[in-house]
Amino acid sequence: QVQLVVSGGGLVQPGGPLRLSCAASGSIFRINVMGWYRLAPGKQRELVAAITSGGSTHYADSVKGRFTISRDNAKNTVNLQMNSLKPEDTAAYYCNADMYVDSGYGNYWGKGTLVTVSS
Repeated sequence: QVQLVVSGGGLVQPGGPLRLSCAASGSIFRINVMGWYRLAPGKQRELVAAITSGGSTHYADSVKGRFTISRDNAKNTVNLQMNSLKPEDTAAYYCNADMYVDSGYGNYWGKGTLVTVSS
């Protein structure tokens, strides 16, 4: 069974750092794009950051300069280092990946992890 397992998240004070990790497991042949989305109450789902297998990255304007996405292709993991967190970063964060697996090509989601930025 292919799955994305997310770790990290929690409560952090404004200005503080937090790191999210996501590990893909199962019969995976190749992972193309991996990314992080977030969903805040009353808002639409937002792509926070994405990274290709070659290391090209994309960031939402709202997180540029504060968040860094990275991945380890050998371990099938993707991380999101979040610095200088703001209250408006509060949301449920989801890991996402486009993967070639034993059953074919598909887009997969991990369970959300809640990030709360508050004093």
